[in-house]
Amino acid sequence: MPLDARALILIPLGVLLLAFAVGLAVGRPYIQLLRDLRIGKNIRAEGPRAHLAKQGTPTMGGLLFIGVVFALWAIVFGLLPVDQRNEFIPQTIVPMGALLAVGLLGAIDDLVNVAYGFGIRGRHKLVWQTIVALAGALYIQRHFGVTGVLVPLVGEWRIGAVAFVIIATIAIIGTSNGVNLTDGLDGLAGGTAVFAFLSFTLIAAARGFPWLTVFCAAVVGAVLAFLWFNVHPAEFIMGDAGALSLGAALASAALVTGFILLLPIAGIVFVAETVSVVLQVGSFRIRGKRIFRMAPFHIHFELLGWPEEKVTLRFWLLGAVAGIAAAILAFATPIP
Repeated sequence: MPLDARALILIPLGVLLLAFAVGLAVGRPYIQLLRDLRIGKNIRAEGPRAHLAKQGTPTMGGLLFIGVVFALWAIVFGLLPVDQRNEFIPQTIVPMGALLAVGLLGAIDDLVNVAYGFGIRGRHKLVWQTIVALAGALYIQRHFGVTGVLVPLVGEWRIGAVAFVIIATIAIIGTSNGVNLTDGLDGLAGGTAVFAFLSFTLIAAARGFPWLTVFCAAVVGAVLAFLWFNVHPAEFIMGDAGALSLGAALASAALVTGFILLLPIAGIVFVAETVSVVLQVGSFRIRGKRIFRMAPFHIHFELLGWPEEKVTLRFWLLGAVAGIAAAILAFATPIP
């Protein structure tokens, strides 16, 4: 039995509020557990000196919102009648799977960092990210029969199944690493991710994917609870467990909606952070000169003298404007 209009609104809202409440209730004991286990972040010495004060701050905070989202996902699945599960699984399995699978990779990386002072090598993480991304891309393409992408304000552009899988794989990997690069200041990655997921919550609802809407709403609520403890001065940080998994789940959700081309808009901060690193590395290797004082982008502004809170809040504002713009563009796009 299809959901009526009222349910389409109330279920995501209820899940968002429940995820927020559960995250708040579990957050304090979880932070204490991390402290008891001495799972504290090792801060790179080559970064800004102000960051050294964060040395030893409990990490792996991302497991808080991963756990909350998965618990609610499992509860919703268990409460649904069998016929509704046939819609629930296809719409949510790739974003949920990406959150869990890439979150596992990030958690291992965080533990290695705690134990040895450095994480897993980037190329080794890339192998696992590629496996997860390719599996997710293939599932979405085959289940939904996707052979095109939705171009904002224009409509569908046919690109073929193979091209879609390639674009989807790159999008999941790129967004995963983009959010990870953004995770350098208290509340920065979490806040910008909330606005991006809010945007795709609205887009999923408009596209007629009610259970993807519920998933995105759960992520928003759980990450907001995480931010309650993560805003400056952070009581814990999300670590790679949270940052890598959030990006992978966000890209997966965008792919299910068909609006993968809106992902760079809704996630403009993640794109800017990634581009800043690429430009910095490329410029130094080619010209022997740096473009920014330090990359990723947010550190450049810190070194210009912006307080950490100002950098974070201004990036949040950029993320909010971009998320609203992406949602409006989606609503204005003709759907075949």
